[in-house]
Amino acid sequence: MLEELDQLQREALDALETITTLALLDEWRSDFIGRKGRLSLILRSMGQLPAEERPAIGNKSNEVKAALEGAYTSRRESLEEQALVAALEAEAIDVTLPGRPVEVGRLHPSTRTLREIHEIFADLGFQVFLARDVELDEYNFQLLNFPLHHPAREMQDSLYVSLPGHEEEVLLRTHTSPGQIHAMREAVAKAKQDGLTDDNLPPVRIILPGMCYRNEQITVRSSVQFNQVEGLAVGRNITMADLKGTLYYFVRRMFGPERKLRFRTSYFPFTEPSAEVDMDCIICQGAGCRLCKYSGWLEILGCGMVHPNVLRNGGYDPEVYSGYAFGMGPERISMLKYGIEDFRYFWSNDLRFLEQFG
Repeated sequence: MLEELDQLQREALDALETITTLALLDEWRSDFIGRKGRLSLILRSMGQLPAEERPAIGNKSNEVKAALEGAYTSRRESLEEQALVAALEAEAIDVTLPGRPVEVGRLHPSTRTLREIHEIFADLGFQVFLARDVELDEYNFQLLNFPLHHPAREMQDSLYVSLPGHEEEVLLRTHTSPGQIHAMREAVAKAKQDGLTDDNLPPVRIILPGMCYRNEQITVRSSVQFNQVEGLAVGRNITMADLKGTLYYFVRRMFGPERKLRFRTSYFPFTEPSAEVDMDCIICQGAGCRLCKYSGWLEILGCGMVHPNVLRNGGYDPEVYSGYAFGMGPERISMLKYGIEDFRYFWSNDLRFLEQFG
């Protein structure tokens, strides 16, 4: 049996040298050292040997098994390394090839328009003032000359918030105009800290961008939320001519130097006089088309001189100071500038729409 074990070891090692794949290696292991392999069959026959021969045969069997298992492990590591090298060579990266294009993010059209508005008014010396989205009824309406139960409140369908234990009415702001009161009061408070008097208050020149909320039906021209940009200038001897000059400059920077404007009388509780501003249609140049409903004009914003009551509520004496205000919708401007026909596209997150604005 000792000779049989030596013969088995020589045959197994010779056969192992010819193995070139992992699949053949698994077959070799099964044939020679597996549970039903040739070495196991020899070990099972040891019971038939005389007792005095069994220790020597057992030691020899363990030596052969250890040698074959070590040779198997070494051969497996070698084949696995060869397979890895072959795979790397077959899938080598050619660093000279052009890289895959990286998808670059794009600005939302509303953001693009807002940044243009910021840039234009920054050139006129306006600063950005940010106000809160959740507002008290007092600031959203009352201090802006909307008395309680005033019919003008029906112009805006408000979303009120219920706060237990909170006596004052709270709502999501329906316009950015409450920021006018906050801005004026902050300017007055700082002036008082600096020792200035009511007759020597600093001027205010700001724009107030932000999201607004109204309980409106979602249609091609309206939504429950939308961006708005408020403008406010307060100081001495500010007139309607200053307002018109500012808006002419803005519209021609935004839409082109050839644009024409017209001012139509309107009504807003917080301005007097009030006006709505139209621009000649950018599609038909005023000749009349579907976009402008064949009128030749497109409404772009509302404006007016700050109402004396609003100035007074902001801390400015209307006998000494005057001011103008205006408000516009960036989505409305984007629709005109880029030919967008449906307001809902702005909030749909449809990449087919957003990827057009590279």
